[in-house]
Amino acid sequence: MDTKLGPEVNCHLRVHTDEKPSVCVTCGKAFAQQATGILSRLEKIHTGDKPFVCETCGTEAFSEQGDLQKLEGTQTGEKPFVCATCGKAFTTQTDFQRHHKIHITNKKPFLCETCGKAFTHQIHLRNHSRVHSDEKPFVCDTCGKAFNWQTALHRHRRIHTGERPFVCETCGKTYNQKSTLHEHRRIHTGERSFVCETCGKAFNQKRVLHQHRRIHTGERPFVCETCGKAFNQHGVLRQHHRIHTGERPFVCETCGKAFVWQSALHQHHRVHTGKKPFVCETCGKAFNQQSALHYHHRVHTGERPFVCETCGKAFVRQSHLHQHQRIHTGEKPFVCETCGKAFNQKSVLHQHRRIHTGERPFVCETCGKAFTQQNNLQKHNRTHTVEKPFVDVTCGKSVALQSVLREHHTGERPFVCETCGKDFVQQGNLHLHHSVHTGERPFVCETCGKSFVQQGNLHLHHRVHTGERPFVCETCGKSFARQSVLRDHHRVHTGERPFVCETCGKAFAQKSALRTHNKLHTDERPFLCETCGKAFTQQSGLQNHNRVHTGEKPFVCETCGKAFVQQGNLHCHHRVHTGERPFVCETCGKAFVQQGNLHQHQMVHTGKKPFVCETCGKAFVQKSQLRKHYRIHTGKT
Repeated sequence: MDTKLGPEVNCHLRVHTDEKPSVCVTCGKAFAQQATGILSRLEKIHTGDKPFVCETCGTEAFSEQGDLQKLEGTQTGEKPFVCATCGKAFTTQTDFQRHHKIHITNKKPFLCETCGKAFTHQIHLRNHSRVHSDEKPFVCDTCGKAFNWQTALHRHRRIHTGERPFVCETCGKTYNQKSTLHEHRRIHTGERSFVCETCGKAFNQKRVLHQHRRIHTGERPFVCETCGKAFNQHGVLRQHHRIHTGERPFVCETCGKAFVWQSALHQHHRVHTGKKPFVCETCGKAFNQQSALHYHHRVHTGERPFVCETCGKAFVRQSHLHQHQRIHTGEKPFVCETCGKAFNQKSVLHQHRRIHTGERPFVCETCGKAFTQQNNLQKHNRTHTVEKPFVDVTCGKSVALQSVLREHHTGERPFVCETCGKDFVQQGNLHLHHSVHTGERPFVCETCGKSFVQQGNLHLHHRVHTGERPFVCETCGKSFARQSVLRDHHRVHTGERPFVCETCGKAFAQKSALRTHNKLHTDERPFLCETCGKAFTQQSGLQNHNRVHTGEKPFVCETCGKAFVQQGNLHCHHRVHTGERPFVCETCGKAFVQQGNLHQHQMVHTGKKPFVCETCGKAFVQKSQLRKHYRIHTGKT
């Protein structure tokens, strides 16, 4: 080295001599510049030393301060180094200086020998070369995935850390990539800069335009290796693979049902919430799927775009046309494995199989009765609702079922019990009635041994053990095992009390509560305690009372271990731990743990004193106060 020339010239001469005096002792890599900075930077790569930690997220660490500055600039959005020539801004001074050379030299001296692309800096050429060599030196230490560029690895790591540093200023939504944030912003601006040349449709993302073009070209480049089916999107092929693997990664947290697609899970959630966000603008009918609304629109438009070429019959859905065409072809592709009977529709085969299995999956949520077909359940549901679509044109009477209308005309009840002579309109009702005489309860719970007359009742009972409560109140979030109980609960919020006592006019939210109340007027107490002879209006009252004799306290608090005779007492007790006081006085706002305490408190405002001393006539708000008062007359302390 010639000391007269100076360090910059000597460094440049090494380009021609290929001299590299600075050698890394760990890996032997040599450098033309005698700079301790390069060697110390390389040493940190070997040792894994990353002393520069991001103060914002605390998770990202770097071996160089410049890399940390880049990240911090990314998180804050700050770009303090602005090019005076073109106005482009940069996070670090190093990036700015590298960019500035473009304006000074206006040259790109580093050419790719494979494709001829030119670059301003040699490091950019090296990075680009990996495209051709498929070199992926940057490996994720969590999952082992490798990348061409370190920046791609940084982006990928956010999948594992959950970091989403790019925040939309408009709605606050966060993303793990800056490019995804840019795409998202177009939702707010309405910008759709990517336009299809064929049909003029515009998109806010370039990749979505590429996917859309395949509709016009018919291109389906993504082919399933198992069955040969082709798709125009890679994501759709990935989802399709799950049909072959049986993978169902999207699981409902409420009932455990699993789905191939996330969209199917979202649709399924609406079964539990009862949400129907897709509303017909013509008639107001609501649907839980957009596709169902789309088909429904054709009811109003009369559109039936799928036409049978044989007979000209038209259909709303293509699947309905396919099913119909089998009438002409005689094709019956769906065969019962048990008896060999064939059907032209898959749904009919499913229904037929239930003859062999005895399965009755359509269960009435009101009374638990089960059916093999959904349309039979729908007919049955009308017995519980006010819906009465079958009208007698002679007298104007409307009824829920066609069989009941027949009985109204003819008085016919053709299904008669041979044991007691009781007759029924429907054969199914007779079958159920037979169990009264036989005592048969064929549906047994495998967990506790309890047996039931109907399979539907067993299904509902299972939820006692599983804790499943799929029916959720949208107002307060409380969940229930049966839809009928949810309907009853809704009346707590609406204040509706449709069941009125004909004797005293008192109204109730539930029919069962009215039945219980009616026994007060008749003084009917059919449930007797075998131990002490005490009688009760309800069986549940007798069951609770029996525990007085047995000492049984089956309802135990998981928090403190205290046990209770009745489940209702346990529910009230839970509020001691949660601090919940759901019963609020509308007059003064005071809140109570139990509804009974609220009723007593309200007498303070009304002045009502229902507990009267028979001896002196003095009245009290609470029964306990009356008991204390009696001691004055009896002389007891």
